[in-house]
Amino acid sequence: MEMIPSAPFNTAANTAAPQVAALCWRMHNRHVQVLLITSRDTGRWILPKGWPMADLTPAAAAAREAWEEAGVEGKVGEAAVGEFCYDKIIQATATVPCAVAVYALRVRALKARFPEAHQRRRAWFRARDAAELVAEPSLRDLLRHIDAQPGLLSGAA
Repeated sequence: MEMIPSAPFNTAANTAAPQVAALCWRMHNRHVQVLLITSRDTGRWILPKGWPMADLTPAAAAAREAWEEAGVEGKVGEAAVGEFCYDKIIQATATVPCAVAVYALRVRALKARFPEAHQRRRAWFRARDAAELVAEPSLRDLLRHIDAQPGLLSGAA
């Protein structure tokens, strides 16, 4: 499967903390729809994401984040479909650069009860519309690419 390249991440130390994200998707009226959730702190639209977990593969860790943050059940692909970078705010005056590997997760069910249900909102968007809602330029590019070539997801999950 083709991995969609991201823009290079530029930091002083040239290092970024690894994270994983789930690109939760479904087909609706012949278009890819992506599930976005709101962040807990700022309420902006994001993908479910988090830190790698020692006892799980990166894809399985992304799927666990999708469950905890969005109540998603489905099938996750083992190969990353893309990546994006962002600065994670850890204090009012401090950030950590993060490089996020994105795993496609074809949604089978959305549950009403999940660990962060009262902390986040979730909504479906056509991939190109989701691209306009996220803040990270390389994630925006990934979503636009998927909207233009939805077949990239068919073998992923």
